[in-house]
Amino acid sequence: MSAETIHEPRYTEEIVPFLAGDGRALHLVHLRGVEKADKGPVVLVHGAGVRGNIFRAPVRQTVVDALIEDGYDVWLENWRASMDVEPGEWTLDQAAVLDHPPAIRTVREKTGADKIKAVIHCQGSTSFTMAAVAGLLPEVDLIISNAVSLHPVVPATAKVKLHYAVPLVAQLTPFLDPQWAYGGPTRTARMLTRVVQATHHECENLVCRWTSFTYGTGFPVLWRHENLNAQTHDWLQHEFGPVPFSFFKQMDQCVRAGHLVPVEGFRALPEDLGVREPQTDARFVFFAGEENRCFLAESQRRSFEHLEHFHPGRHALHLLPGYGHLDVFMGKRASQDVFPLILSELDRSALH
Repeated sequence: MSAETIHEPRYTEEIVPFLAGDGRALHLVHLRGVEKADKGPVVLVHGAGVRGNIFRAPVRQTVVDALIEDGYDVWLENWRASMDVEPGEWTLDQAAVLDHPPAIRTVREKTGADKIKAVIHCQGSTSFTMAAVAGLLPEVDLIISNAVSLHPVVPATAKVKLHYAVPLVAQLTPFLDPQWAYGGPTRTARMLTRVVQATHHECENLVCRWTSFTYGTGFPVLWRHENLNAQTHDWLQHEFGPVPFSFFKQMDQCVRAGHLVPVEGFRALPEDLGVREPQTDARFVFFAGEENRCFLAESQRRSFEHLEHFHPGRHALHLLPGYGHLDVFMGKRASQDVFPLILSELDRSALH
């Protein structure tokens, strides 16, 4: 991991609050470039236990920089899984029905745009995709999904961990938090940190090791170390927060079923949304790191084939050799290997 020159961002930042369907206070971060954004709004949706800031790692060019420089109006959505909102238990269903639709409506109201594009990652991707295929996001015409969407597939060892370890640990604590690396508030938290120290030796960054313990099985799970510069590996210590077991229990059901499974009983989410024809005209572009140890690339391949079955030739799949999970966005070479693909898909859609 080497150091590199980081440039100051060329945009301003505005917090735009909105209310979820159950009244929970959430917000968007509007990033406005110095040039006119004539290609319309793009909403970026983060994964579990992080925040919108995860798309702004200390690299030479972030995906936010690339989008703004290409003429897009960028919005980061902080939904209920964000470190930057009031913590609590949540499910993918809640995000799909209560968070993403009002977030998209807020962007439409603020911009006046008829159509919105989205770049979605991990559990932001699963929940956003749930909303889209259930017909809850008619304003979104292009969805670029990374890592996992409708069909979660995990390594065999991670499946065992979900099936057996999650129920046991959930009896001791309602959530896991990589920030416990700095001193857990409870005996259980401190005990789990000792487990992480004893079982993960892949680097000196204990938060990095904690994320691998939290999100699957691997050394590490969420990125390949060789893809990160030194600044990013240090920076990520402050970018991971609590994740409730309500989510892990739902993901266990989804992995068992082979597709997303609603658990809350919302009428807006059909029980078979992972197999029925999607109720959306949006074009999907699936990205997957071939070395992803959190969700295997097969996850995105299955979702691509599922959607292509109903609308052949509409969607796209990009498999990224040498990439894992989050390094697709924060890798030191992502601006050369990944972002041009994202921009080309966005620009292709903008021309139609």
